[in-house]
Amino acid sequence: MITNHSLFIFYYMKTFHHRLLFFTGIWFSLLCVPVGRIWAQSAAADVPAVTLNHIALYVYDLEKSTAFYEEVLQLKKIPEPFHDGKHTWFSIGVHSQLHLIEGAVEITEHDKNSHLCFSVKSVDDFVTRLDQFQIDRINWAGDSKEPTIRVDGIKQIYFQDPDGYWIEVNDDFPGRQ
Repeated sequence: MITNHSLFIFYYMKTFHHRLLFFTGIWFSLLCVPVGRIWAQSAAADVPAVTLNHIALYVYDLEKSTAFYEEVLQLKKIPEPFHDGKHTWFSIGVHSQLHLIEGAVEITEHDKNSHLCFSVKSVDDFVTRLDQFQIDRINWAGDSKEPTIRVDGIKQIYFQDPDGYWIEVNDDFPGRQ
């Protein structure tokens, strides 16, 4: 049996429930939506407007250069679309590549200020690898085979590929402590 009293309680509960939902929705909007916007804006700010896609080096002897980057630097070859025997592509990052293109008429001199840089976990281990391949190396000043220690504590060495392009290898490896 429904009485006026039970109708009042039903109406009050219904009203209270609606009020609760209404105020919960307001608090959610006031607190969570702005936090979500801030997170989305910071995530978007972390994505650069421009990213490195590839670096192309014009080489004299594609076979020799390919072997150098594959064996010495241990870069992984990836498929290249031309299939003309004049290109080798390597993966050098998540969406970055090194393209070697055969066709240089001679090996030319390059300034060390223009160089590629790769990071490794251990420069000392990499120096051992260079020694195994009998590849000369120098520090930044060019007066020693000992690595340079930058002001930020990063250890680095320099050497040249078969076409005289300068390469820096340092220990600024992701996850470095």
